[in-house]
Amino acid sequence: SLVFEYLDQDLKMHLDACDGGLDIVTLKSYLQQLLTGLAFCHQNFVLHRDLKPQNLLINSEGDLKLADFGLARAFGIHGQSYTPEVVTLWYRSPDVLMGSRNYSTSIDMWSVGCIFAEMVNGAPLFTGTSVESQIDIMYRYLGTPIGDMEWNLDLPNFKRGPIYPTP
Repeated sequence: SLVFEYLDQDLKMHLDACDGGLDIVTLKSYLQQLLTGLAFCHQNFVLHRDLKPQNLLINSEGDLKLADFGLARAFGIHGQSYTPEVVTLWYRSPDVLMGSRNYSTSIDMWSVGCIFAEMVNGAPLFTGTSVESQIDIMYRYLGTPIGDMEWNLDLPNFKRGPIYPTP
């Protein structure tokens, strides 16, 4: 048997009830708690690999806790290879979308950035329906990283596409 503490809802449910994002005090509190929890994981060599609002539980006192460690893995062994089939599509980093098997804490930090934007705006930032559309949406919004395209060439799913200017 597993026994867990009860939390009222997840962040996604809370964001759905808010109109246009969180107030600044709540936003700062949730972001700090998310980063503190993730720092603890990373300091103990654990990658969460599935951070999204549905996996962040909150209670009525304003506590936020990381949940659903089903895709979590230990890290720290140099050169360790992982599956790129992790993280819900909207929160997956571009290198992992392109098939990278060598990643570290940056996989979770990209997800945190996407969650932060969602807490500010009240809606997900990148809402692709496939890997290709997800990458295209990211590039349209952030610009195509053309300064050093060589890093892409080693990724199994890299495809040259349209060049979007950096905003």
